[in-house]
Amino acid sequence: MTQSIVYTGAPRHRPFVTTPIALQAIIMNDEEQFLLLNSPRRQQGWQTVSGAIEAGETILAGTLREVGEELGESVRVRPLGIVHAETFHYDEQVRFMVSTYYLMVYEGGEIVPGDDMAGSEARWWLLDELVNGVDLHFHDSIKLWLLRRSVDLYRLWKDEGERPLQPLLD
Repeated sequence: MTQSIVYTGAPRHRPFVTTPIALQAIIMNDEEQFLLLNSPRRQQGWQTVSGAIEAGETILAGTLREVGEELGESVRVRPLGIVHAETFHYDEQVRFMVSTYYLMVYEGGEIVPGDDMAGSEARWWLLDELVNGVDLHFHDSIKLWLLRRSVDLYRLWKDEGERPLQPLLD
């Protein structure tokens, strides 16, 4: 069943999203498992690598920086593409943020959680384990429908080989 969306016109004084962009790295391995982190300090549940874009970065560059900061500099990933983007309410100072979810393939390297995820547990999960995990607690950014979509896109994109993801920056 296809869902249709009808454009009803823009409100007169609509709030525009400007700079705040949250970055999510959905990392999968060759066994189609997802890498999730769970920080005992933050107690927000299992989550993907996440962070925020910094001034002058592209979404890809910022997401790769976050991967290095949160998983360790020796971790190697291959970006496949953005699988979802949405806006969400963050707090009273930043009323709305854009959140992007970048699908990446794990290609090796020792996982050593660092930066604000230091001391976190890192674990590979099959989709079925996440869907059927009765006692699992997820961060708000984890959406099971999005992980299902990620598996489909992983299967579609993983064998495309190297392809340019963005033009070179000046």
